[in-house]
Amino acid sequence: MENISQIQKKYKETSMDKMQNFIDTYQEDSRTGVQALVQKGEKQLERLKKEIARSYQLQKFERQYSDYQYICGVDEVGRGPLAGPVVAGAVILPKNCDILYINDSKKLSAAKREELAKIIMEKAVSVQTAQVSPQDIDKINILQATYIAMKKAIDSLSPSPDLLLNDAVTIPGIQIRQVPIIKGDAKSISIGAASIIAKVTRDAIMTEYDKLYPEYDFASNKGYGSAKHIEALKKYGPCPIHRKTFIKNFVSDDSKGKYIL
Repeated sequence: MENISQIQKKYKETSMDKMQNFIDTYQEDSRTGVQALVQKGEKQLERLKKEIARSYQLQKFERQYSDYQYICGVDEVGRGPLAGPVVAGAVILPKNCDILYINDSKKLSAAKREELAKIIMEKAVSVQTAQVSPQDIDKINILQATYIAMKKAIDSLSPSPDLLLNDAVTIPGIQIRQVPIIKGDAKSISIGAASIIAKVTRDAIMTEYDKLYPEYDFASNKGYGSAKHIEALKKYGPCPIHRKTFIKNFVSDDSKGKYIL
């Protein structure tokens, strides 16, 4: 008879698609340790079933517009920060996409976003990001900058999409049919994927900026107005990636900061 350690090893090595076989094999074993593993496996399978159902629901809009060949999800990250670019993501997923755990990027941990971004890059038909700089944001305002970033990302896709599912907005100057969806990053798998790609891309950009301007803690706050960021802004003044139009409440126009904008 197998001992508990051997069965634990088997459990750890069992993939989810084989978990039911593990459960069937050991469900009659009366040993407490074995039953604990069986119950753990059953809970894992139940969670997986719920995620598959959630993912199916997340493809409601993609099924609704299934007559379109290339459906593109579009989202942006970085409208609110005091520093850094705004980044848009555009993602065309394959039909009946089987990627699980996609969601609004804000609802996922950084590690989960990184994991999913790699899977999306591998499985997507096409993925593009685009950014607009803090300087251009100051010139044209954040909404227009967001539209430009989105349009640039969409225009770079190959193949070109024939339908856009956008998170809330309608992008001006685009001839492709658009479907704006309020809170779309939590309602559409395509928009959720775009949200993740945009977030991972922007976070990486801000982490690199942290090496240039460590005073502001960009690696942690990603340019958003955390207490430490605002404290540093008041102490050192703005750096080259701060948005002048976003920091007026924290520094005066004649602020003599360490860096010159």
